[in-house]
Amino acid sequence: MAITPFADDDNDSGLMNEINMTPLVDVMLVLLIIFLVTIPAMQHAVKIDLPHASSQPANDKPAHVDVAVQADGSLLWDGRALSADALRARLAEAARTTPQPELHLRADRKVPYERVADVMSAAQAGGLTKIGFITDPRAKP
Repeated sequence: MAITPFADDDNDSGLMNEINMTPLVDVMLVLLIIFLVTIPAMQHAVKIDLPHASSQPANDKPAHVDVAVQADGSLLWDGRALSADALRARLAEAARTTPQPELHLRADRKVPYERVADVMSAAQAGGLTKIGFITDPRAKP
């Protein structure tokens, strides 16, 4: 009894060592048809006449307020000396403007942190939400 590569007509249980290509070809033809149908639909574009804008983008930067705390603890508002009560009043007034200005806080190296924290607290109480710390990297100790 020998094993034959193809089945006899009488016996259907024989081995077959060839791949049936018919299902693979059927699937490939279906995929080819799908791609041929969908590709023209994907490249279809609608031509419309869009308006042209000639305006330039607005480059408005919000104003900023410089507050400096000197080594002796005195306060400067844009280079002019003022008291702590006047600072609170000006911070509240600046917070009401639209757009709200940024607070640029400069502090001397020898100022205790408590004094800087007082200025930040006054700014928060006044309603300013944007605070930036300004440093001078070239300053020597």
